[in-house]
Amino acid sequence: MMISHHIHVPEGSHFPPQNLPWGVFQERSPEGRGDPHASPHRRPRVGLAIGDSVLDASVLAEQGCFKGCDAIVDQSCFHQGSLNAFMAQGRPAWRQARRAVQDLLSDPQGRLADASFRQTAVLAQEEVQMLVPATIGDYTDFYASREHATRVGAMFRDEKNALAPNWLHLPVAYHGRASSIVPSGTPVRRPTGQVAPAEAGGSPSQQASANVDFELEMAFLVGLGNDMGSQISTTAAAEHVFGLVLLNDWSARDVQKWEYVPLGPFNSKNWASTISPWVVTLDALEPFRCPAPEQSPSVLPYLQEEDRHSYDVQLEVSVQPRDAEAATTVARSNLRHLYWTMAQMVAHHTVGGCPLRAGDLLGTGTISRQGESGGGCLLEATTAGKHPLRLAGGEERASLQVRPPLTPLLALPRHTQFIISYLHFWCLRNLDFCPELFQCSTVFLLACHPAGYAWLHEYRSSAAPSEAAEQQSRWSGLVSGCTAGRMATQLC
Repeated sequence: MMISHHIHVPEGSHFPPQNLPWGVFQERSPEGRGDPHASPHRRPRVGLAIGDSVLDASVLAEQGCFKGCDAIVDQSCFHQGSLNAFMAQGRPAWRQARRAVQDLLSDPQGRLADASFRQTAVLAQEEVQMLVPATIGDYTDFYASREHATRVGAMFRDEKNALAPNWLHLPVAYHGRASSIVPSGTPVRRPTGQVAPAEAGGSPSQQASANVDFELEMAFLVGLGNDMGSQISTTAAAEHVFGLVLLNDWSARDVQKWEYVPLGPFNSKNWASTISPWVVTLDALEPFRCPAPEQSPSVLPYLQEEDRHSYDVQLEVSVQPRDAEAATTVARSNLRHLYWTMAQMVAHHTVGGCPLRAGDLLGTGTISRQGESGGGCLLEATTAGKHPLRLAGGEERASLQVRPPLTPLLALPRHTQFIISYLHFWCLRNLDFCPELFQCSTVFLLACHPAGYAWLHEYRSSAAPSEAAEQQSRWSGLVSGCTAGRMATQLC
């Protein structure tokens, strides 16, 4: 069993040595906010999550902990305020760094045995502020869930023509904006925009959106890019994907309804998208690999996959009004339900020669599934507001509401509260004044059988694909899903 000898990892923690997600952090000032100008030690830099702690990768690099990692050609990348320079060095560098940190944690006589070294290299998560993990150059949002596209198409067209003619042949997407992508907990303002006339023939009005919605998504960061004019095949795509984050692609539905024809959403979506601060790598996700849905009709050769797979990531959304005693789960889904895979998204994005760059963010689009509570947004869950959801306290919701008077702010208190989770993407903020709490939980398979749990903790990224597949086969009958991580924000 892989263990951490000198950094405590609580039982059931979602940050064991098998996870080791990457992020960018800075220490908090006494006032509770990071001050990058106060001291070099408070400047943003790269770290990894382990237990309730953050392991400072810049200190590890200074102290020679990545010695022998020849694929990491520039170790100054760990001193930077984004993961871009590290991600751009490619998967061999990512794997070597991950293995070096796992070896450091598991060595009872290693550098971490030195208390003075630990004092420098290890920080409590509650003492740091997590930042956007990458400098995001470009953002693309796909529309990869068949269930979501079908429900929305049925609402706005008709059930017989719910899917557009192209949908089963290519992963539909639009190019968004990167400037308003923020980490969990960042205050964002309720948008204003044009909404449709109240009566036919009338004039539109400008107002604060009264129909704000969440969209339950995941997204992945590009690590290794490609040259302009070149393509990335589905087979090679994994070498270019650094890791995954959670994504809430906020939407103002009343603004969207008026503006989306003919070019799609604009102001209804460009005001904010929230992502998780920790990036979970594909190597950490390997034990959760699973088959992707079958595709029919057959796709064109450039979208075909020799090893078609997804990852078993359960997702859950709950809404809790300010004075309610409990949250109400309004959606449950899973990454594995996406019709289009990450490999296909990368292949389609580059088929025309578009260059991807380190730090580009590709969103999956709303992740929905069939059945009750399968809609990944309130638009689906309420059938465009026609059937409001009844919450645990008896209240109804068709959108995320506010209390009067309207305060155009989606905000979170400053102080961070980290929720322990198995493969954790997100952090929560304290919820002292939220009138409408939105919780988004991601779930990775967590072994509920002792043998399965032991196997999971023995997994290392150095395992050959064939070996990992064999282990996964032996392990698959011993596990079940459970809640892993949460994101919360409020609408004020």
